[in-house]
Amino acid sequence: MNPKSKGKAAVSTPAPWLLLIHQLPPKPAYLRVKIWRRLQGLGAISVKNSVYVLPAGEQALEDFQWLLREIQQGGGEGMICEANLIDGLSDQEVRGLFDAERDADYAEIAKELRALAAEIEGDAGSEKKPEVRGQLVRLRRRYSELSAIDFFSATGRMTVEGLLTELETRLVGAAAELRAEDPGMKKTSEELTGKTWVTRRGVHVDRIACAWLIRRFIDPEARFKFVSAKDYDAQQGELRFDMFKAEFTHEGDKCSFEVLLERIGSNDKALHAIAEIVHDIDLKDGKFSREQTAGIAHVIAGICSSQKDDLARIDRGSAVFDDTYEHFRKMRVR
Repeated sequence: MNPKSKGKAAVSTPAPWLLLIHQLPPKPAYLRVKIWRRLQGLGAISVKNSVYVLPAGEQALEDFQWLLREIQQGGGEGMICEANLIDGLSDQEVRGLFDAERDADYAEIAKELRALAAEIEGDAGSEKKPEVRGQLVRLRRRYSELSAIDFFSATGRMTVEGLLTELETRLVGAAAELRAEDPGMKKTSEELTGKTWVTRRGVHVDRIACAWLIRRFIDPEARFKFVSAKDYDAQQGELRFDMFKAEFTHEGDKCSFEVLLERIGSNDKALHAIAEIVHDIDLKDGKFSREQTAGIAHVIAGICSSQKDDLARIDRGSAVFDDTYEHFRKMRVR
């Protein structure tokens, strides 16, 4: 034995992958399609029948946990594993599978962009510019959605970005929205004030947004407590949110922010616009497809990457939602 190695413990490194291994019941048939679409929206790829992989991370784990819950509620079963690849597929090959999926998606967008560019060539194309502008907004939105799940920067990404920028330069100009009346907020129940709000550690967009809503519109003196992802029984004076068995958590296809907003009875259109953004970032189903979603998703991801402390994440994220709220409050929100 080498004397220098005596007493040294092996240094473990975090597993680079998360696996979702699941089995669905034969009926109802729509469940299989629903779960497949959710996996596509998360950017997960299949490495074997009913085995899907994502790069390891807090958000990926949360996404798989919520999806596993949907699978179990539908009568299926499954588990989530951290994985190191030893034999068979290598890490590089799995990254290649992710890149191949995204490159195929980018190729479809590039094909449409080139067709649009051809339509507005020359004087005859002037009449088509309003229609092309609408198509360009749709493709920019689709590109933003793909960028959020392009984990390893596939080569097709730069091609599409270049085509989009070129077309947008040729179609500069957009109408400003009109100002609208500020909507009101219904009185918050006293049952929600003076409480300690409990949620899981490692807060991300849904929990950050909920904390912002609580402090700004429900209880400015609200306290927060962060616990493990396992079951937690609330103590006296505590309310749980965005966790299993919580008083405020996902219901149906609604994220926790939407549920909390609904429970306090707010008719504030600016808050409902934010709810749509939080929904699409959290659930990744593209239900509302607001143009601001991708940008806010990147900012929140940056905050979570740079801030490990949950209260720091909430403070930084709250500033983002403060500004977003003021933007929507002063504009006509659709």
